[in-house]
Amino acid sequence: MSESLAGRRVVVVGAGSRTGRLLAHAASAAGAELVLAGPDPRKLEWTAGELTGPSTVVPVDLTEEASIEALAARAGRVDHLVSTAGMPANGPLKELQLTDIRRAFDAKVIGPLLLAKHLAGQFADGGSMTFFSGVAAWRPAPARTVMATTNGALAFLVQALAVELAPLRVNAVSPGIVDTGSWDGLGAGKEEFLRQVAVRNPARRVGSPEDLVKAVLYAIDNPYVTGTVLHVDGGGRLA
Repeated sequence: MSESLAGRRVVVVGAGSRTGRLLAHAASAAGAELVLAGPDPRKLEWTAGELTGPSTVVPVDLTEEASIEALAARAGRVDHLVSTAGMPANGPLKELQLTDIRRAFDAKVIGPLLLAKHLAGQFADGGSMTFFSGVAAWRPAPARTVMATTNGALAFLVQALAVELAPLRVNAVSPGIVDTGSWDGLGAGKEEFLRQVAVRNPARRVGSPEDLVKAVLYAIDNPYVTGTVLHVDGGGRLA
């Protein structure tokens, strides 16, 4: 991996999130130059301050095409782009708000489409784009309708982009239940929830952010993988 990323420019959209930060750390340690993008400049600066290699902070709002276009202008030549962005709109169908639904689609579907629109022509030979889908597309559940739909739409989007933008490679990583901190809101019930997930999963464990980073690095590094969804869910979609 160090050989494949040495001197390469990697754009990480969502670099302020836990998974995005870990990915930025891994890419930086492997010699990459990072473009750290996301909605919160403070979190991006925090990530930048932790890296060993060069980085540039570029705030971006995936709900605004002009903001994505500005990111493309700042990024310049790109070798790889990864977007971990997501804005869930969960809840019973009757309680869903249109603004939340639209933001969910902006993050998972429209945003990636516009990232491809404005950045595809700037990729070096051997470049790739990797987006984040999610297990809800394969295991829909009550109050997760929007999540299932946006993740499923992204899975089909990467196939379409892989064909239209070839030879630029486009893939997705689909996490299952991963302890990224997003479940901390369960409070005292978190550990029991994760334990039950581990018992059901064929892998008999829940995921970690490091598992997701390994999958992204594989998608970046393997030149024969495109139009593919890498399921990092411990077999959760099968259980």
